[in-house]
Amino acid sequence: MADEQTAYIRDVKKFGAPSALDAGGDSLMAEGCGPLLRGDNGEAKPLRQQVFEHVRARGRATRAETARDVGISAGSVTQISADLIARGLLEEVEETDRAAVRGRPPIALSVVGSSGCVLGVKLSDQIHSAMISDFAGAELGALTSEARAGRRPMAERVDEVAALVERTLTQVGLDLSALSALAVGLPGLVDHDRGHVLWSPLMRETDIDLKAALEARLGLPVHLDNDVNMLGLAELWFGAGRAKSDFAVVTIEQGVGMGMVLGNRPFRGSRGMGLELGHTKVQLDGALCRCGKRGCLEAYVADYALAREAAIALDHGPETIAAPHRAIEALFQEARAGNRAARTIFSRAGRYLSLGLSNVVQLFDPELIILSGARMRYDYLYADEVLAEVAALSLNEGRTPARIEIHAWGDLVWARGATALALSAETDRILGGAA
Repeated sequence: MADEQTAYIRDVKKFGAPSALDAGGDSLMAEGCGPLLRGDNGEAKPLRQQVFEHVRARGRATRAETARDVGISAGSVTQISADLIARGLLEEVEETDRAAVRGRPPIALSVVGSSGCVLGVKLSDQIHSAMISDFAGAELGALTSEARAGRRPMAERVDEVAALVERTLTQVGLDLSALSALAVGLPGLVDHDRGHVLWSPLMRETDIDLKAALEARLGLPVHLDNDVNMLGLAELWFGAGRAKSDFAVVTIEQGVGMGMVLGNRPFRGSRGMGLELGHTKVQLDGALCRCGKRGCLEAYVADYALAREAAIALDHGPETIAAPHRAIEALFQEARAGNRAARTIFSRAGRYLSLGLSNVVQLFDPELIILSGARMRYDYLYADEVLAEVAALSLNEGRTPARIEIHAWGDLVWARGATALALSAETDRILGGAA
């Protein structure tokens, strides 16, 4: 087993390439956004939508390339692209970087970014973030703001979103009328289809129609989802998941979340609320979770859990739990300095994380697992021992273990993923109906 574990760790280190997202959430790819692979999810999109999404994913594409990759005739592409150009969604551009040695540069198609813009928002109990994107996926502006901590009435959260939207629009010199859609990600049990929040650590009420409340306040279409699904969309549209149609994202911050992308779409379960990894049980009658139950994974790994342990190990007062990010930073520095108690806390959290990840491997068999979130800067959570234990707990005989990549991105990556949800919804609305 030791040899298998070593090989597993070596694979992780070798293949852990950086994402196409930098710390602020910006795309490092030269052009294009959206999935590069066609998802095999049984969804038959209209040809005009397939053509448009192909061009947007590649940034620019000739008609011949589009016909080949979409699998339709050149004549169909010519007809469809003419319609999309007439509607102001596509435009012709010269492919100067791929010009022939002699003759006129080839003509490619590109998305008209100014044909629309959307805004994505991520809500948390520490930092809210927002980003505006044009219809080609280019960032127009972004900002973050301090959040009101703890569970708040829905009306207060609606006020926060409205204020954040207004400030972001002001920053880029746009009016609310310029937006075609808003997408909001938040932690908890979110019914994406209905726009209801059944439970969230940010909300005092349960089973609330947040979508309707925001639409009434802002007067534009609103789309809601669990925040980790937004992170999965960020990777699928702008990051390491662009060239993969199936992968998992696990995040550790204020809670522990998981997003699964299958066939280029977030998997939400049969009732829209699947994959709450943080609330899977790893210890019967164990530590108290903020959901009110005991033994959840996040009760051992999330910010508040580590802060709770730090308050005891470092003999800090109750203010430690009130400011968990500062407590965890102090705990990390103590661990780096050799404090045995601090190192034990991170080691214990890492073991519980390895248990959770091995369950993900056994249940879903993903090719790639992306560990993301601000806490990924604490390398004790993905130390060699943790990754080795994932391999030891998983059935890997006769096959290559799942790859694990570490992406410690900043706050704006969540809002970036929210823009992807809004762009996807708007594309469905504009091009997904009958021709």
